[in-house]
Amino acid sequence: MGDILSQNEIDRLLAQLNAGELDVKEFSKETTEKKVRNHDFRRPSKFAKDHIRTLNIINENYARLLTNFLSGYLRTLVQVDVQTVQPLQYSEFTNSIANPAVLGIVNFDPLPGSIIFEINPSIAYSLIDRILGGKGIGIDRVRGFTDIELAILMRLMTQMLSLMKEPWENVTEIRPSLDRIETNAQFAQLMSPNEMVALVTFTAKIGEVEGFFNVCIPHMVVEPVMPKLSTKLWFSLIEKGSTEESRESIEIKVRETAIPVIAVLGKTTLSVQEFLMLQEGDVLMLNTGINGKLEVYAGDILKFYGKPGVRNKKNAVKITEIVRSEDD
Repeated sequence: MGDILSQNEIDRLLAQLNAGELDVKEFSKETTEKKVRNHDFRRPSKFAKDHIRTLNIINENYARLLTNFLSGYLRTLVQVDVQTVQPLQYSEFTNSIANPAVLGIVNFDPLPGSIIFEINPSIAYSLIDRILGGKGIGIDRVRGFTDIELAILMRLMTQMLSLMKEPWENVTEIRPSLDRIETNAQFAQLMSPNEMVALVTFTAKIGEVEGFFNVCIPHMVVEPVMPKLSTKLWFSLIEKGSTEESRESIEIKVRETAIPVIAVLGKTTLSVQEFLMLQEGDVLMLNTGINGKLEVYAGDILKFYGKPGVRNKKNAVKITEIVRSEDD
């Protein structure tokens, strides 16, 4: 009964129950057998569930940054999401790579070793086509990449890797840099085939083209910061980032933000015919009296009332009343 039943199967079961052909007690019997899960001691998992959850959070933030960056860079609708984060052997990852492939060997300084940034060929062709002015439809037949196409991918991948700094800053400050791009998995044997890695799989949709790309993170790369890959510690670091100093910095930036302030002397209404008949020297009657209050807008919001005047030989407005308080 672990499978999902269709509506027809549900209706058939209900009919059999009503007819007495099935006994309800048969469905209420609990199995006393213990569930046993096989464990291979030759392949110990070095990534705990807590580590996988933290990597998932980090890469969800990275997917959000990639979505915003690629949408603006390619000027088309792009959606990037994390599909899975799973621990497996390095050999399982390399055996699943198609040929040709786009494998970016990335130095994960200051952490030891390198990670692999793999882009599916269908997505790679779509990225190249879009950057070169096409619609991003890719190609129907898989072929090798030219030197110009690899140069374009290298430049784009460098920009994509620079976005990794922010999601990882709560764990450690990293400086990812693209070492080279390989198109054959045989030339990307960076570690022992039995080495455990965390494979992060992203789904990407560029216009109408869908595909995936992977980030392969070996255990030996993140081993120095494994204690920090804990969800409890990770969230505590986020809370510590919200200090009084950071709040003051945000407040200073808000105070320095420029916003247009407009004082409206008055308003009037004219017909199109009256507007067309306007001549130099004509006088328009406004709805504001001589001693009336002028409306002062901050952006599009009516914020103050004031009175017109002159200061230092320049027209000025004196604030006489606040319309909206800070609480509003």
